[in-house]
Amino acid sequence: MTETARAGTTVAEVMAELAALEDPKTRAVNERHGDDHGVNLGKLRAIAKRLKTRQDLAEELWGTGDSAARLLALLICRPKAFGRDELDAMLREAGTPKVHDWLVNYVVRKSPHAEELRVVWFADPDPVVASAGWALTTERVAKRPDGLDLAGLLDTVEAEMKDAPPRLQWAMNHCLAQIGIEHPEHRARAIAIGERLEVLKDYPTSPGCTSPFAPVWIDEMVRRRAES
Repeated sequence: MTETARAGTTVAEVMAELAALEDPKTRAVNERHGDDHGVNLGKLRAIAKRLKTRQDLAEELWGTGDSAARLLALLICRPKAFGRDELDAMLREAGTPKVHDWLVNYVVRKSPHAEELRVVWFADPDPVVASAGWALTTERVAKRPDGLDLAGLLDTVEAEMKDAPPRLQWAMNHCLAQIGIEHPEHRARAIAIGERLEVLKDYPTSPGCTSPFAPVWIDEMVRRRAES
């Protein structure tokens, strides 16, 4: 009997459950965002809550290559159980935006290898991998800015964001906004860069949501904090 079977739920049972949750309408929405599964994320999280932490099962689910299974794996794994090279390989094979984002946000950020990977990924020639480095840098901008060259980050954004591929551009824009929000001494320059580059200026924003256009984003978050 395998370790997974001894623990209870098998990977085959989970895959069958995910297949039963596949919904064409959900898939159509997800595919518009570059994802390739049709499982409602709320239902996916409910499965994860039931399974609790299961590193063995998480590794098997990741190994299937199925996006819904990989998302579930990221919810039930132990982030600190993965080695540095393992996380690097996982990022490079993540494939879809949602799997990529959850891997960075739910696993890598909690890993003891996060800072080393941030530095390596930030300079990677693959723009998708580099976007993960920028995402981890953005977290440091907000929470642990000591040691970061914020002016240098703004220099890079100013020189490269306009022509960057979409996922890298989005990550760089988030970093730009976060610098402006968190660091008043750099706020005027961050806003000026955003206004000059006009990246995401016309991005469609739902009512009640904040535009990702950096000058608007910065102003809105600073205003909210001043009023709170």
